[in-house]
Amino acid sequence: MTPVTSRDRPTRRQLTNQIKDSLRDLRNQLSMLNRQVGAHLDLKEVDLDCLDLISRHGPLSPTALARRAGLHPATMTGILDRLERAGWIARERDPADRRAVTLRALPDRGREVFGLYAGMNGAMDDLCAGYDEEQLKLLADFLRRSTDAGADATDKLAARG
Repeated sequence: MTPVTSRDRPTRRQLTNQIKDSLRDLRNQLSMLNRQVGAHLDLKEVDLDCLDLISRHGPLSPTALARRAGLHPATMTGILDRLERAGWIARERDPADRRAVTLRALPDRGREVFGLYAGMNGAMDDLCAGYDEEQLKLLADFLRRSTDAGADATDKLAARG
């Protein structure tokens, strides 16, 4: 067996590039999964994205949802109309301000979505089982910070107009 030398080890730059490439591959793979889920549910990708945001962060106002999704409020109206017609969400009057509307995901339909993601969720559970708690903390921190970096880059690009 040939010993591994420092020349054989990837450099920090190579490792960083591998991570960036892997994140791009992951984004593409998740996009393909989301397209498949959307096709099974007869939902456009943007509708599925908004449904996920409502499910995870709701109840939300339409304005708050548009901000989180990075969409124009006029675009949001069409998305919400489609989601409501198909029975995915409910628009409800805010008890604190009867003029305001909040959006809530309907749980029965949510189970349908969860079932389509069950394969990926199970695979992620199996994958995470191979890491100890400290490694999981490191991975969770990296992903959170990567998400924050993406949000910052998005905000800066949007500000450029």
